[in-house]
Amino acid sequence: MILYIKKLSNTALIPSYQSKGASGFDLHADESTQIAPHAQKTIKTGIAIALEKGYELQIRPRSGLASQYGITVLNAPGTIDSDYRGELMVILINHSDTVFCIEHGDRIAQAVIQRVIQCEFQIVEELDTTQRNTNGLGSTGISS
Repeated sequence: MILYIKKLSNTALIPSYQSKGASGFDLHADESTQIAPHAQKTIKTGIAIALEKGYELQIRPRSGLASQYGITVLNAPGTIDSDYRGELMVILINHSDTVFCIEHGDRIAQAVIQRVIQCEFQIVEELDTTQRNTNGLGSTGISS
């Protein structure tokens, strides 16, 4: 699969996979900024993409930012639809008690391409029953 990328600024960095087995590629900040403690900020990447129909791009947190600094993607995973052609932006949230500094070029999130299946909707009077049935939140327990 080819992912078509348009640079929207001269300083934008092209995403890259960090290993041969990586499922996600890194997105880079196209700006330097700060995120205050317990605040969120939308970070520009300086790129736009064209995905094939039938695919989405999921924007996910980077584990190192989450574990070391308390920084994560607020709407994880963020979804980029195949018909979107605007700038990719990442909504980050700082769960820590300290200011988090982002420098231009920092890897701020990872992106994974996934197939998408669109369904048809059918209204029915009843749904089939299952062992779990309508038992919801927490009904399967928290331990093995």
